[in-house]
Amino acid sequence: MPKMTINGFELEFEKGQSIIDVALKNQIEIPHYCYHPGLSVPANCRICLAEISQPNHKTGALELIPKLMPTCHTAAAEGMVVTTLSPKAVANQRAVMEYLLINHPVDCAVCDQAGECGLQDYSYEYGRSQSRFQEDKIKNPKKDVGPNILLYSDRCIMCTRCVRFTKEVTQTSELMVDGRGGTEMIDIFPGVALDNELAGNVVDLCPVGALLDKDFLFQQRVWYLKKTPSIDGITASGDNVSIEHNEGVIYRIKPRENLEVNQWWITDEVRYGWKFVHSENRLKLPTVRGASALDGARPPAAWETAMNRAVEVLQAGARNGRIALLVSPMLACEEAFLLARAVLAIDPSAVLGVGPIPRSGEDRTLAGGFTICAEKAPNARGVRRVLEALAAAQPARRNTASTPMVCDSDAFIAALTTAGVGVVLITGNYPSAWVTEPFLRALSTRRIVLIDTLPNRLTDSAEVLLPAATWAEKSGCFENAKGRLQSFERAIQPIDFVKSESQIALDLATRLTGAPSAIFDAGAIRNEMAGVPGLALFADQVHHPAATHARTSDMVLIEL
Repeated sequence: MPKMTINGFELEFEKGQSIIDVALKNQIEIPHYCYHPGLSVPANCRICLAEISQPNHKTGALELIPKLMPTCHTAAAEGMVVTTLSPKAVANQRAVMEYLLINHPVDCAVCDQAGECGLQDYSYEYGRSQSRFQEDKIKNPKKDVGPNILLYSDRCIMCTRCVRFTKEVTQTSELMVDGRGGTEMIDIFPGVALDNELAGNVVDLCPVGALLDKDFLFQQRVWYLKKTPSIDGITASGDNVSIEHNEGVIYRIKPRENLEVNQWWITDEVRYGWKFVHSENRLKLPTVRGASALDGARPPAAWETAMNRAVEVLQAGARNGRIALLVSPMLACEEAFLLARAVLAIDPSAVLGVGPIPRSGEDRTLAGGFTICAEKAPNARGVRRVLEALAAAQPARRNTASTPMVCDSDAFIAALTTAGVGVVLITGNYPSAWVTEPFLRALSTRRIVLIDTLPNRLTDSAEVLLPAATWAEKSGCFENAKGRLQSFERAIQPIDFVKSESQIALDLATRLTGAPSAIFDAGAIRNEMAGVPGLALFADQVHHPAATHARTSDMVLIEL
């Protein structure tokens, strides 16, 4: 591979890469504002300028290009020597920072971007220690540009990332550059709100505090937030996200870069669709119907009581007919495996089904390759894969009338009658209403054990109700619409007395087999799953979040 040198480091590169691409890939910092790998390159912020020397094509001797060159717009070449540390390059960096701060309000104390602001960081690293500007600053207005976005125009440094995003990625072109010179500012076209399906990404793109999320405004200082790598738990896209939280409360969800899945973006549906995690209506305690003197009352019950009753109901169902298990496509693969294994231990001929899979419209792929997924369940394929593998592995039942069936939700409703099902174990975990009228009618004469997160039309009719955790409160893996298996980590602890479906399944198995109680461990369960024919891919084909490295500050701290 060809080689070049950046700031004294000899680096390999691929033909077509820009200098800044090579530097950032090798963790060499070159300051930049307008550059973003997912957008076009206008080279307008000018802070990435560097001194470049190239070999003479005849003599091979290095020749210095007389002017500074933008590293974002200059292609890497064999033998090229680049420095951003020379006096000339450093002087340019200081000049650019001085120009950007001339009219900047410097209101870091009240700005939501403080702590993750490129202007703050570069001012410290590349700027002057004090301003020489004595005149009055130009003041620009704050604007409401869309249902989720505020624009603080006087903080804007005109990097134009947001304008290029709406033009090139979403192709909706709501944003424009208005004016020239010192009065230049970002704005929306009259009567056109910034309200496309990916609009929230402009907040992530903005390197300063000009574009802010209304939902996060004044909620939390970013240095208090912990980031947990996760996967989109709302749709089948499998978008890589970071859940940002503090003291058990989620404050926002942001995209994680993954060029094979969601590139650098997420939809606003994923960005804001997590609110049900902290819903006031969350189910928090188990209940058992008829546990009090009042017939049909549903007082809270201890987990021990509720689990014992659940086992009694399931075992009674196996004695008098068949059991059915409906596994929600909102659940992780490990949860589907543990629940199905527990049910099949009671009734090897149990009916297994995949819960309803919500859809909205059709899949749409944008110009840059990002796909907006119409399927609103993160793991329908993973759940089906696990259930089919367990059903096929049942000994001595293969190719007989009592072989476990794996059905979609419509076939499951029909099988409740045709297969002689008396007891149904149902999982929900949907962020919105999901129980249909045909489903209610089919369940009206059957005993129900329900594991769910939010109240719905089944919670009152269930004999045993067990509150479950949302995807943000547990770990596991999802299989997205393209068949990619991806793991996610638990961000926050489950609320109150809530448990994950995995832990509930393990507790059921403990009562059924008398084995010692176990604590759920996603990695250990995936190893068990890999031993089942058809599930070997869980051993080595699950994509895990990249390891993160803690950043160390170069600021000197002095104890007082």
